[in-house]
Amino acid sequence: MPRIAGVDIPENKKIRYSLRYIFGIGPKTADEIIAETGINPDTKAKDLSETEVGQIIACIEAGIQVEGTLRRQVQQNIQRLRDIRCYRGERHRKGLPVRGQRTRCNARTRKGRKKTVAGKKGVKG
Repeated sequence: MPRIAGVDIPENKKIRYSLRYIFGIGPKTADEIIAETGINPDTKAKDLSETEVGQIIACIEAGIQVEGTLRRQVQQNIQRLRDIRCYRGERHRKGLPVRGQRTRCNARTRKGRKKTVAGKKGVKG
């Protein structure tokens, strides 16, 4: 299994899809890397030669933040928002959606499982 940027990428997939398993590399970036290195995008990851893998690694290290450094930077940005106590930081702190989504219904991904609250008993009369 080829190891690129400290990540084991799937070997039975085409390289343009395998590169996307690296945190920080999406479809556009993967295609740019392949175009820059001159590798056929339909080549499977297991069929890459050592020189091609080296070219990909060199291209990624040259100008793309991936994996640990990118995760750390994202966490630092979120922590900065929390520290300055801006609206987005408060939403992160409370575990609610940050980008303006509604919370009356939906938002279960951020809010977690439902917490059942005892409702009012029906009042007769």
